[in-house]
Amino acid sequence: MKFFPKATIGGIIVKVMKRLSAFLMLSVMAGALGACGDAETDADSGSAEGGGGDSEETYSFKLAHITPTSHMWHEAAERFGEELEEMSDGRMTLEIYPASQLGTEGDMVQQIEAGSIDFGLITAAYLSSRSNAFSAWFTPYAFETLEEAHEARQSDVAKDILGTLEEQGLIGLDYLFAGQRVMLFRDREVQSPEDMEGLTLRVTPSPPLQDFYRYTGAASEGLPLPEVYAAVQTGVIDGMDMDLDATITNNYHEVVDYGAVTNHMVWPSVALVNQDLFEGMTEGDQQIIRDAFEAAADHAVTTRSAQEEDFKQQLTDAGMTIYELDSEVFAEQIEQFDENYGPQDPLIQEFIDTFR
Repeated sequence: MKFFPKATIGGIIVKVMKRLSAFLMLSVMAGALGACGDAETDADSGSAEGGGGDSEETYSFKLAHITPTSHMWHEAAERFGEELEEMSDGRMTLEIYPASQLGTEGDMVQQIEAGSIDFGLITAAYLSSRSNAFSAWFTPYAFETLEEAHEARQSDVAKDILGTLEEQGLIGLDYLFAGQRVMLFRDREVQSPEDMEGLTLRVTPSPPLQDFYRYTGAASEGLPLPEVYAAVQTGVIDGMDMDLDATITNNYHEVVDYGAVTNHMVWPSVALVNQDLFEGMTEGDQQIIRDAFEAAADHAVTTRSAQEEDFKQQLTDAGMTIYELDSEVFAEQIEQFDENYGPQDPLIQEFIDTFR
C-alpha cells in the first residue's frame, strides 16, 4: 500500500475543490442561459401567436342581418367570419343568419341586447330611431363617393356617434357601406323635385330619409322590403329609394322602368356587438374582432365601388332607363335638411360642418 506525504494530500484536495467549484459555476451559468433561452422562446412564441390573441378562450359567434345572400353585406359578413377564424387561429367561428331570418332589425337589436345573438349588421336608418345622432349619415350629398364615406367612418365624429349606443347595452364596432342611394320610378322619368310632387315612394321608415323626400313634395311609405316588389308592381307605390345593389338582388328592375342615379345619400350599416360579451373579452380578442371587421369593411367598399358601372349596365340591359341627376337639382332640399337637422344634435351639426 502506497502512502503520500501530508503536503501532497493537501495539494490534491485543493485541486479537487477548485475543479468542483469550477464545475458548479459552469452549471449555474448554463442554467441561467437556459432560462434566458426559454424566456426568449416564450417571447418569440407570444409574438408568433399575436394574431391568435392573448387568451385560449373559444367562441362560436352568431351574426344576423337583413339582406339576401347575394348582397354585399352578406359577402362582407362571410369575410368577417373568415378573418375572425384566421386571426384567432381557429378559436373564433361565425354563424350567419341572413335575409331577416331572425326577424326585423328591431328584433335583431333586442336579441343582441339579450345576448341570444352576438353581432348584427343593422342599418344606420333603423338606429337613427334609437339614437338621433345616426341621422347625420343621411346628410344629403355629404360624400361624392363610397370611398369618401368609408374614410369618414374613421373620423372623431363618426366614432362619437357609435359611442351613443353604449347606454343601450350595445357596442358599435364600425360602419359597413353598400351603394349610395338612388331613386327608382315605376313609369316616369323624374328630372326635378317638381316631378316628384304627389308621388308615393317606398322609403325606409327613418325620419331623415322620410323628411328629405317630404321636402320634394313626395309622400313616403315605410313598407317592409318583402312587400315592396308587389306594391310597385300593382301601383300601390310609384317607386322607391334604393341602391343599385339591392335593385338587382331584389329584381326591382322587373317592375320599375326608370332609375335616377342621384347618389344623394350613403347607406351604412353598423356592426353591433353585445356589450357584456365584448367587454368581458381580453383586449387581444377585442382587437381581433375590430381588425377582422375592418378587413371585411375594406373588402366591401373596394369591391362595391368597382361594381358601380357594371350594375348600371346590368339594369340598362334589363330594360331600365338609367340616368344621372346632379346635386344642384336638390339644392333647396339640401339646405332644408341642414337647417332642420343640424340644431337637433351637436353630433349632427359637427358631421355637417365636417363633411359638407
